[in-house]
Amino acid sequence: MEQRGVPKFQLFLACVLSNAACLLHAAKVPALFIFGDSLIDVGNNNYINSLAKADVRYNGIDYNHGVPTGRFCNGRTIPDFLGEYLEVPPPPAYLTPNLTIKDISRGLNYASGAGGVLDATGANYVSSHPCQVLLPYCCLVFQIARLSFNQQLVYFAGTKQRYVTELGMDAANKFLADSIYMVAFGANDYINNYLVTFSPTPSLYNTSQFQDMLISTYSQQISRLYDLGARKMVVFGVGPLGCIPNQLMRTTDQKCNPQVNSYVQGFNAALQRQLSGILLKQLPKVRFVYAHGYDRFIDMVKSPASYGFKVTDEGCCGLGRLNGLLACMPISNLCSNRKEYLFWDPFHPTEAANMVIATDFYNGTTAYASPINVEELASVSAVV
Repeated sequence: MEQRGVPKFQLFLACVLSNAACLLHAAKVPALFIFGDSLIDVGNNNYINSLAKADVRYNGIDYNHGVPTGRFCNGRTIPDFLGEYLEVPPPPAYLTPNLTIKDISRGLNYASGAGGVLDATGANYVSSHPCQVLLPYCCLVFQIARLSFNQQLVYFAGTKQRYVTELGMDAANKFLADSIYMVAFGANDYINNYLVTFSPTPSLYNTSQFQDMLISTYSQQISRLYDLGARKMVVFGVGPLGCIPNQLMRTTDQKCNPQVNSYVQGFNAALQRQLSGILLKQLPKVRFVYAHGYDRFIDMVKSPASYGFKVTDEGCCGLGRLNGLLACMPISNLCSNRKEYLFWDPFHPTEAANMVIATDFYNGTTAYASPINVEELASVSAVV
């Protein structure tokens, strides 16, 4: 029964916060908050001026009755699967118009295709592209708008204030502390910044300096998320970027690029050291899960039959050599046997691959999620 003077939406959210019996089912955590790039974007880029969009077919062909949602995949992403395991429905994209307090009662997704740790990521190749000197207006079509991690944190700060306004500070802080935060950045800072032709970044930083700068910036952002109330964080490592179709199409033997993969391995190792060392000491109430799918993904590339895959060196949907040049769109080539493909398009895994990685993160060993997995993280009592 509604209490006198208490709005229905506040009662609904209070129900969620208290894990009360009025819920349709007992979720393992109150909400999910998701930050990242196109691997986990669920539609934020639908609402910004960007070429990095997945709101056209054949994207989402195996999800939502085939209607594209903005996921860069044929179906579900890793957070989608983790949400299912945690019994929390997929949080809506933050930029979805007219979201009510009920809509955001189970969290929000801030992820954005082409977003990165660095604000410049996703735009460096525009400002430095030589065609801007010759044909500056035609180069406008190459611009990719995106939400960097910094911008996503700004949006989350506003979301927190909305919870505080509706619930009060104590209840809002409890809600945020008990929720799980998924953070996935770093890939674009390499493939859409450091490794982009004409990017000025390599002339400013050598590989080691760039990695150090990335990790330093990323650590500050994770600390900011902690300051805003996050206590249970799942931080994703970067997958083997040297094995994606967009990189393979540049080779003659269609084998993974070892140099690109070495960049990723260096970044991942530094990130894991930071999470288990300095950040753990600086953020005393946090519990981290470092979700490292790199080795599993390499195993899927090397032993595809063990996972039911037959094709690991080209995208299911795309254009160009190995479907690795242009992303999935209505005029793209489309495979019919999507469960047999490791990659959906030039950059992103298929739903089948995402399920393997998500399952590792959820209840796998420390080889894939450390020091605990996501299932164990959900049962941890958070300290506000």
